[in-house]
Amino acid sequence: MKQPLESAKDVANATGDAIAKTASFFASTARGIGRGMFQPFSEEAPVIARAEPGAAPGIEQYLNAEDESLSVSVSIIDYGEGFTEQAEFGNVEAALAYEKPENPHVRWININGLKPSAVDAVCKQFGFHTLSAEDVINIYQRPKLEVFEDHLFVVARQIQLVGERLKNEQVSFFLTNDTLVSFQEVKGDVFDPVRRRLKNKTGRFRTYRTDYLFYALLDSIVDHLFPLLEGYGSALEDLEYEILQDPSPETQQRLFALKRDLSLQRRALWPLREVVDLLYRDESGMIHSELKSFYRDVQDNTIQVLDLLETCRETAASLSDLYQSAVGNKMNETMKVLTIMASFFIPITFVAGVYGMNFKYIPELDWKYAYAGFWTICICISSALAVYFWRKGWIGK
Repeated sequence: MKQPLESAKDVANATGDAIAKTASFFASTARGIGRGMFQPFSEEAPVIARAEPGAAPGIEQYLNAEDESLSVSVSIIDYGEGFTEQAEFGNVEAALAYEKPENPHVRWININGLKPSAVDAVCKQFGFHTLSAEDVINIYQRPKLEVFEDHLFVVARQIQLVGERLKNEQVSFFLTNDTLVSFQEVKGDVFDPVRRRLKNKTGRFRTYRTDYLFYALLDSIVDHLFPLLEGYGSALEDLEYEILQDPSPETQQRLFALKRDLSLQRRALWPLREVVDLLYRDESGMIHSELKSFYRDVQDNTIQVLDLLETCRETAASLSDLYQSAVGNKMNETMKVLTIMASFFIPITFVAGVYGMNFKYIPELDWKYAYAGFWTICICISSALAVYFWRKGWIGK
């Protein structure tokens, strides 16, 4: 049977260089899915409390109750004709004061950490709406696209494996003509292949502006889902084999965990298809007409991912029915054996019930140790049956 590692590599190779460069990361953890080690991602990152119902809209309400312990890191990549410059900062103020190089082409500002004051400072610097800033802070947003006069605001979900845990993170993008601003909940993403491509001093990044950079980031988010879902498919195949051979409560728990993860991914990815479709049909002028075919490719990949996801969900649902059937068949076999054993004793019990022990000559009646022997025989028979049932898996599992 094909292992998740091999399956993930096959899909990674088939989806192009961007996936192939990162397939080893997914492949090394795909086996954990089949072993029931796939767990929701939890990182020691502060969670910003939601605003009270009826509170004033905008980010201002979060500034008054900001947790000073929240940390932020910023990376800036400037690239243009024949050059790429990168800088790292520990706070937003220093990043915003960082001067652009001469004749810059595009600037990508990536902020890790959702500190309200940092988000507010960036949004005020570029003139982003306060409601958009609030959506960046509220990490439970549905993927969406909002079109403004001079920029686009996009919310997406980034799903990846971190160790043996599923990381479902909100990523927010502000797209202007020459600057792309991205906000992430915590450090760590799937954009490393894009960063490596930016180091090349030739290519489409130098031809187009932020619309192509945004396409590359969005495409990376979608492409990284292929080996992940292939790992789920392999895990479901292993569970099917296990259910047919020896279904157990642990098998059912792993199956329910996979179904929960698949449902989570569906809720995160289904609205993304609408976002990509709106980007493909964008008429604001923020997306170059020559790049529409690239966004259409992302749209096609999103549809393929959703098809794979629906296939996995249908397989998981059918495996749940298969598990119930397998457990029922196993119970029927157990009852069959017990019924056969009971059938041997039914006529004996009938005869004993009719005649009782009313016989004149019973040698054991005069034996000194007859009572002790009787209980010894009863205990031995019960123990032997208990061991037999345990070895057959009827009790103790």
